[in-house]
Amino acid sequence: MRLLLEETDEAHSLSMEQILARLNLAGIEAERKTIYADMAALREHGLDINAQRGKTIGYFIGQRDLELVEVKLLIDTVQASRFLTERKSRALINKIGKLCSKHEAKSLGRQVYVTGRIKNMNESIYFNVDALHNAITKDRQITFRYLTHALAGKKHYRRDGAKYQASPFALTCDSENYYLIAYDSGAGQLKHYRVDKMESIALCDEKREGKAQFGLVDMARHASRNFSMYGGEEKQLTVRFSAHLLGTVIDRFGPGIPIEQTDEGHFTAQVRVAVSPPFFGWLFSLDGDAQILEPDDVAALMREKLSQTSALYVDNGAK
Repeated sequence: MRLLLEETDEAHSLSMEQILARLNLAGIEAERKTIYADMAALREHGLDINAQRGKTIGYFIGQRDLELVEVKLLIDTVQASRFLTERKSRALINKIGKLCSKHEAKSLGRQVYVTGRIKNMNESIYFNVDALHNAITKDRQITFRYLTHALAGKKHYRRDGAKYQASPFALTCDSENYYLIAYDSGAGQLKHYRVDKMESIALCDEKREGKAQFGLVDMARHASRNFSMYGGEEKQLTVRFSAHLLGTVIDRFGPGIPIEQTDEGHFTAQVRVAVSPPFFGWLFSLDGDAQILEPDDVAALMREKLSQTSALYVDNGAK
């Protein structure tokens, strides 16, 4: 089975003589009748062994658990993930490559671009993910310390290193980072934590709290409302966009949001978002083609943020 999986695919087959020779090199003596019986048993257990007729009959694996295009998609995802270190990315890509034949694996090497990409330096994320899934499965709260970056690369912790305690519910990706969604009993709300910034994760005896609050979360819409997983009060906004941004708005908030064309060059959208600095930053990135119409307090907050930023660039005569 391993011989066929590693060395054959639809473009590469092995004849009976080649199979016997390779088994012999591995110290396994066999004859044709035994191989035929073995292949019949493997087929019965789901292995798609095909026979290709030519001058000789060649045997190869047809359909696999994952098609080559699916393997490539997984590799693309791994190499694009900033929360994985370069070393872990390469190790995981090598393992994924074993899901196809060695011939197909050669074509994967051409699309692996890990070196030079901005990658996280914290390899403990592997263990963090396992610990968090374990806590979720066991319905237990966790404690952990939370890192914050500092100058000169020194390690500093929020709350001066005091431990956080929370009820973990889900893991999600956003803006190329991996986040834990957990309920903070003290604050009485759901919060997001970067998984690569969590340290010393430990299970508590207490059962998880906040199940009712998490039950109200629509995970499919959660990421569209929370920009970069940044917390903020959720509000319903009316925003006017230039017509050419229709695709951008639908990609961000989904096709089900209320949209109304106001004139030939503009439309308004009713969107529900967590009002936060990353949200304002996203609006600013649209280069003046988006304007908050309602509510007034959010529009005023946007004006305040823009004024604060503008003040940093006022010419004060400094050379």
